[in-house]
Amino acid sequence: MIGRLRGELLEKHPPQLVVDVNGVGYEVDVSMNTYYQLPDVGRPVTLYTHMVVREDAQLLYGFYERSERSLFRTLIKVNGVGPKLALTILSGISVDEFVHSVQHQDTVALVRLPGVGKKTAERLIIEMKDKLQDFQFSDADEFTLTDGMGPVSNSAATDSRAEAESALVALGYKPVQATKSIAQAEKTNPGASSEVLIRAALKSMVQG
Repeated sequence: MIGRLRGELLEKHPPQLVVDVNGVGYEVDVSMNTYYQLPDVGRPVTLYTHMVVREDAQLLYGFYERSERSLFRTLIKVNGVGPKLALTILSGISVDEFVHSVQHQDTVALVRLPGVGKKTAERLIIEMKDKLQDFQFSDADEFTLTDGMGPVSNSAATDSRAEAESALVALGYKPVQATKSIAQAEKTNPGASSEVLIRAALKSMVQG
């Protein structure tokens, strides 16, 4: 199994990356929390990974922090939660926020995430409450974007909007919902990069 990748970041198309390791390009799906912390394309990157082998595919999931991978592995052990839903959950909420929601039995915060209904939220709280004792809260409430904060041209803005919408759909949001949320994010973040739009859209949706 592949537990860690260290190489050059070749491509970034949220929520998927391509990492070159000694001439081999690995396609890796990542949460948006990890995506926000990535370096620029062409720079070295290290990711903690989890590999899922199915009959029709071999999928690699990557995480910037070891704690996020640990939470991902705990999530996929919950009945009804597969890797895709686990990645979606970790894109809409930080590790600290998720642990806080479970420990305080905050189903309202969890059901705002796509694919998480009331029953799934209750199941997450029941099955995970005793498994999160080792997770520690960090000092920072939010991750800081490392790049992509500056304004972009009109044509680039169109590309950023399309990439942001595509990322939300890949994370499990409905196309109509993705388009609407990105449009709203663009109003408050005119000319922003796709990373900024995705972050703003996810934040508005999970906070209600």
